[in-house]
Amino acid sequence: MLSRVYSGATFGVNACLIEVESNIEHHIPSFTVVGLPDNAVRESRERVVAAIRNSGFEFPPRKVTVNLAPADLKKEGSAYDLPMAVGLLAGTNQLEAPELTRFLMVGELALDGTLRPIRGVLPMALEARRQKLLGIILPKENGGEAAMVDGIAVYPVSTLKEAVELLAAGRLRPLPLASDPGQHGVRSGGTDYADFADVKGQENAKRALEVAAAGGHNVIMIGPPGSGKTMLAKRLPTILPVMSFEEALETTKIHSVAGLLPPGSSLVTGRPFRAPHHTISDSALVGGGIVPRPGEISLAHHGVLFLDELPEFARSVMEVLRQPLEDGRVTISRSKVSIEYPADFILVCAMNPCPCGHFTDPGRECLCNEYEIHRYLARVSGPLLDRIDIHIEVPALRYRELASRELAESSERIRSRVVAARGKQSIRFAGRAGLYSNASMQSREIREFCRVDAAGEELLKMAITKLGLSARAYDRILKVARTIADLAGTDGIRAEHVAEAIQYRSLDRSLLPLRKG
Repeated sequence: MLSRVYSGATFGVNACLIEVESNIEHHIPSFTVVGLPDNAVRESRERVVAAIRNSGFEFPPRKVTVNLAPADLKKEGSAYDLPMAVGLLAGTNQLEAPELTRFLMVGELALDGTLRPIRGVLPMALEARRQKLLGIILPKENGGEAAMVDGIAVYPVSTLKEAVELLAAGRLRPLPLASDPGQHGVRSGGTDYADFADVKGQENAKRALEVAAAGGHNVIMIGPPGSGKTMLAKRLPTILPVMSFEEALETTKIHSVAGLLPPGSSLVTGRPFRAPHHTISDSALVGGGIVPRPGEISLAHHGVLFLDELPEFARSVMEVLRQPLEDGRVTISRSKVSIEYPADFILVCAMNPCPCGHFTDPGRECLCNEYEIHRYLARVSGPLLDRIDIHIEVPALRYRELASRELAESSERIRSRVVAARGKQSIRFAGRAGLYSNASMQSREIREFCRVDAAGEELLKMAITKLGLSARAYDRILKVARTIADLAGTDGIRAEHVAEAIQYRSLDRSLLPLRKG
C-alpha cells in the first residue's frame, strides 16, 4: 500500500517541500530509503522502527520502501523521522487521516517515540505557508520558533503517539500555538549590559562609531594595546536601531539553519555581534563545508562582525571578505550545488600599529624597526582597506582620562541620534529595493543624493590629489559625508561634513609613509 506525507528541507536559508512516499509490499522484510539520503537519514530506519514499536504500534514485517522526492536533492539530517513514521502507520492502516497531506511534518524520533528538536524550523514554516498547507506538526521545543510565522497553524507535539492522535479522524485537535513575536526572544552577542557610558575618553572614536552606526559604514580602528578598541567595538550594537520584525525573522532564519537558537527561544531580537578568533578558516567565516552551513559573516547579518587583531588573520580569510562587503551576500559554490546566504553586516576591525603595539604610544618605547612595521601593516591589503569606509586612530589613554569620574554620554542618547539619521535615510530610499542605509548606495544614488557645495568640492579635489585615494575611496567619502549631514539634520553636504569624512579615510597619517615603503 502507498501513502504520502509532506516534510521540509532547508536549502541555504530557505526551505523546500519534500514528499515522503512510503510503499509497503508483501515481500521479504526490508526497509530501504531512497532519494539521495545522507547517513543521518539512512540511520532513521532504526529510529523509526523502534519508535513505532515502543509507541504501541506495529511495524509491518514486509518490504518497505521510502522515497524522498525530489530525488535529485540531497536529504540531510534527522527531520524526516516523524513523517516517515506517520507515513508507515498510514500505509498499514493504523492511522486514518483524511487531511494527512495538508500538513508539513518534521521531527527527530527517540527510540521510545518522543520527539527531539531540529534545526531550520522557521524557513520550513514559511514554506508551509507559501504552499498553503493547513499546518505544521513539529517537536514541542520548536513550536515557538514556527509560531513567529503568521498565517500557518502550528501544532507542537511531544511524542509520535500524540502526533497520530492529532491526525486521527474524529479526534479532538489541540488549538494551534498562538504567535507572539515578543515572547521567548533571545539577544545575540552578549552585549546586553554594555554601554558607551562605560568608555572613558576616546571621544573621536565614539563619534566615528556613531557615524558608522548611522550610515551602516565599516570601521577599522588602530591603536596600542589597552586603548579601548575592543571595548568600543562591543558597544556598537547598543547604538544601532532596534531590529524590525522582518529583520529579526531574517536573522532568526540564519541562526535556525545553523542550529544556534537556544532551547526555548523563538526569535533573535538583538543585533548579532560576532567576534571570531583569528585562527578561523575561510569556510567558517564565509560559510560552506561538506554540509553547507552559514558562516560568521552570515550569522552577523543585520549586526556587527568584529575582527580583532586583523593582521593576525590569514591573508586568504581577509580577502574573502571583499565580495560580501560589496554585495551584502555570499555565494557558496560547490560542484553540485550553489547556495546564497545574506551577509549585510557592519565590519569593525581592530589592529595594533606595529608588532609590539607601541609605535603610536607616546608613553611606551616601540621595539620594532621600520621593516618590521612595514611588513606587519602590509598583511592587510589595500583593496580590503579601500572597502572600509572609516579609518580611525584610537590613542592610548592618559591618566587624567582614566581617573575621571565624569560619566560619558550613554548609548541611549547616541542611539536617539542614530535612529533620527536612519529615519531620514528610510524616507530618502523609500521604494528602492535593497537600499536601507547610506553605505548601501550605488553610483546612481551617490550622484542623486550626495551633492556637495563648492567649498566641499575643493576639499575633495585636494584630498584625492594629495592622499592618492582611489575612485572607490572617493565614493565612500561621499557616503560618509552624506551620513554626517544626516546626523547634523541638513539636506545638503557642506564643507565641514566633507572634511570630517576625509579625516576618516587616512588610517593613520604617521603610518602612511611606512605602508608605502
